[in-house]
Amino acid sequence: MTTMQLREELFRELNPLLDSEEAMKRLIKYAKKIAAPKPDPTLMTKEEFFHRVDEAKKGASKSFDNVAELDKYIRSL
Repeated sequence: MTTMQLREELFRELNPLLDSEEAMKRLIKYAKKIAAPKPDPTLMTKEEFFHRVDEAKKGASKSFDNVAELDKYIRSL
């Protein structure tokens, strides 16, 4: 279905519910629930970020003398 078709179906299904105050309250509550922003798991404090950078510096690393070696390594993964 296209976005336009989905919108049409949504409004067709919602239209009869708009006559009921109780149904509208439930619809609003549900819409707010599904539209609520989800916490971003990638967000971190400045301290957490620098701690992760320090930990990464301590770990194993690879270096390449030229782009061809890097390309060969990436393609082997």
